[in-house]
Amino acid sequence: MEYLAHHYHADVTARKLRPFADMIRGRRVDEALEALKFYPNRGARLIEQVLKSAVGNAQYQEARDVDELMVKEARIDGGPMMKRIHARARGMAYLVRKRLAHIHITLSDSETD
Repeated sequence: MEYLAHHYHADVTARKLRPFADMIRGRRVDEALEALKFYPNRGARLIEQVLKSAVGNAQYQEARDVDELMVKEARIDGGPMMKRIHARARGMAYLVRKRLAHIHITLSDSETD
């Protein structure tokens, strides 16, 4: 059985989140939460919240053993960009891209799924 959690339009770039997703992929849930807890980055906090949400979804769907769940998939996709104008000298304007990300976490009962 698989248990999912998503966070769409996270206000962090996907590039800053991907190292944390790579770090927890394939680990047990308690190990992943323990690893994320000691990083001071905002991206680690967001992924930790989504991981806790996936665990909550597993508990709600009455998973057999929540302690033995594995992080099957931790995927970070690029989201939409908010485009802003930054005024520059001599009437010019630079485009500022505020990038968003989508966080997807999938938990599984066993490694072989």
